[in-house]
This record gives sequence, C-alpha cells and structure tokens, in this order.
Amino acid sequence: MLTADLAQSYQRGGNIYPRYINANDANYLQVANDLVGIVREHRGRRYGELTGALDEYVGTGTDYRILRGLIKLLIDRCVFATSAPADPVEIRASLFRRARMVHPVIDNPILRQQIIVDVAGEFNCIPESVIDGMYADLKENERLVDFEELESRDLLDRYNLAQAQALLYRCVEMQLRVERQEPVGYRKLFDAIKAYRLIHSIKGNPSAGYEVLLNGPVSLFHRSQKYGIQMAVFLPALLACQGWHMRAEISVKQGSNAFFELASTQERLRSSHAGDFVYENPLLDKLIASWAKLQSDWVLERSAAVINLGASAFTPDMVFCHPTGKQIFLEVLGFWTPRYLNERLQEFAHDKFKEFILVMSDELRGSHEQPNTVPPNVIVCKTVIDPGAIQTTLEQLTSGNNQIGY
Repeated sequence: MLTADLAQSYQRGGNIYPRYINANDANYLQVANDLVGIVREHRGRRYGELTGALDEYVGTGTDYRILRGLIKLLIDRCVFATSAPADPVEIRASLFRRARMVHPVIDNPILRQQIIVDVAGEFNCIPESVIDGMYADLKENERLVDFEELESRDLLDRYNLAQAQALLYRCVEMQLRVERQEPVGYRKLFDAIKAYRLIHSIKGNPSAGYEVLLNGPVSLFHRSQKYGIQMAVFLPALLACQGWHMRAEISVKQGSNAFFELASTQERLRSSHAGDFVYENPLLDKLIASWAKLQSDWVLERSAAVINLGASAFTPDMVFCHPTGKQIFLEVLGFWTPRYLNERLQEFAHDKFKEFILVMSDELRGSHEQPNTVPPNVIVCKTVIDPGAIQTTLEQLTSGNNQIGY
C-alpha cells in the first residue's frame, strides 16, 4: 500500500476521488516495465544499490509521486535479508577487539589486512566476506533475496487500487448497500468484513437485501492506525464480491468530510484476490484444535449461516451441535468497543435470541474504555479462547434455568 505522502486525490463538491492513472497508457506501461526490470536485475544485490538505481531512473520528472508510488509497491513485493558469514555484531566485535590490541591500524594497511585475514579464519570465510559482512545488518546493505514479480499492467492496476485504499485510512464510516442475491453471495461479503475484523452492524433481511455500516479508523480512539490498515486491505476483498454500493465518509481536514463512492459494477479497480475469498481466523483455528481434545458432547462445526434477527442479521463463525439437537452459535468479534458490544447485545435481545456466544479479544478493543459488565455468554480473551470457558457457557445456556443473554 501507499504511504500518505504518495496518496493523491481531488474533490468535487461533496465528493472525493482517488487520482487514478490510465492503466492502458503506453508511457505508463513502459515505465512500469522499466521499474520491474530494474528490481529484477538487482536480485542478490544490496538494498542501497537497488534504491540508487531507482533514484537515478526517477530523476526529477513531473511524475515524481507516481513513480515513487509504483516503486513503493514494488519494494513491498521484495524480501531483503542480511547476508554474512556470521552475525555482523560478532564480526564487528572480533575486528574491534583485535584492532584494539595493535592500535592504531588506520595508517598501516598491512596490519589492517592481517586483522581481516585473522577474523576470516575465525569465521571460516574469505577476507572479502568479512568486509562485506561487517555492516551487513544495516538496511542499505541487506541483499534482495526474493522478488514477487508481476506484469506491467498488473502493477498499474495495483497502483490505482492503492490510491483508493489510501482514502480509507481516513474513513469515518462506510455504508454498504447489498443487493438481493443468493445466500452464498451475502455470506462471502460478510466473511470479508469479518476477516479484516471490522466493526460493523448488519440491517435488513435476505429477501430485500442488507445495509451494512462499518466504523472507520477516524471513529476510534485506540488502535486507529492498525484499524485503518485493516479497512484499506478490506477493499480488494470487497471488490471480489457482487451486488453492492459503497459510500465512505472521508475526513479531509479538520471538521470537514467528503464522500467516496464505489459500486461493484465499476470496471477501473481490479481485485487482487483470485478466486473465492477464504475467511481465516487464528483464534478459531486454535479453538478447533483445543476443542477436539476436550471430549465434549458438543460437536464444533463451521457455520455459513446468515441468521435473521428481524431488523438485523447474525453471521456466526461456528456452531456447537449437541446430540439432543440443540445448537449454540459462536461468533468471534474483530475490533470492538463497549458501545459496539452493547449494540450487538441489543440486536439479540430485540429478537429474543439467546443461543449465542460472543468472543472478543481484549487486544482488539478500540477504545480505552472497559465494558462495565458482560453477560456470561460474552467471553473476553487475549490470544487464545479457553475451551473450558466455552464448555461452561454452553452448560449455562442449555440449563433449565437459563436467564443469561443480554
């Protein structure tokens, strides 16, 4: 993605637009091809050599920010690593220790070379590797060990996508209107929202479609930068879905906002997600593994349901199934605030739905405020969901005296 200094946009009236480039333009295609070639040719060479070659190519042209943006996207696809016969810290320590014993060595090239040879023997390498490895851990000396190459057109498409993503760093809230479609279409979009752990509410029903409201990073007081990145990387997943219209409120300056609108019918932006979107959650993966060892009567399964709560919808991640036929649904929330939690609980209360468990990570709490109280079927954890706590909650929910839920 792009940094703020490389993001470009413009306003017309109350709307804001990313400043896209023409991905079919022959000049831009040639520039993209040249830049990819420069990076390719620097495999195995130092970071400083690569950036020097790129700086020379950029020069001082009028498209400076565009070129820098393309370069940023290419550098993000590179892997740099320290290349040295031993830890550079150890190499430096050995060199300085030996040099201190015969100080000074700066004016004695023969003595200096002998120290380097001695250190090379210590680390079983050639003298040249000692010189190269002495400061190999500095960023400019790291070597390009891998480059995820791409076509010129793909780079230009990703540049345009990155410009749109950059606007979402400053999003106050995002509204999504989801057209009537097959249940699998709804679930694909909702899973994309959940995968990036965005604070959201879902209103509507499957026969009429849904309206989804997502909180933006500007609305949070805590962890807003991390959340902003999540909202930006959500965009490619959204583009892979069908039947939606987005209206995002963007903070443009103090006390002033503008709107960025986008629809699934647009053709300029291309999703970087290939094929079906896969929703993964490490907390759930750990729970599935630990639950299998618990030997509970409750069977844990993935859920693809979209449960109608009247005015809203519930999209559980998992369902616990009991031999008696009872089912309890579990959802792991992403980022959350105490206010958001209360609103979610009110949705369940409105439909008198109690067969649920909500799990929240305290590390994703988006405000400094702590929740005053939580019902027993709301579980707050750190990085692991305690299967024992889940088992206890299941027993409480299915007991004859179940008074919990909201």
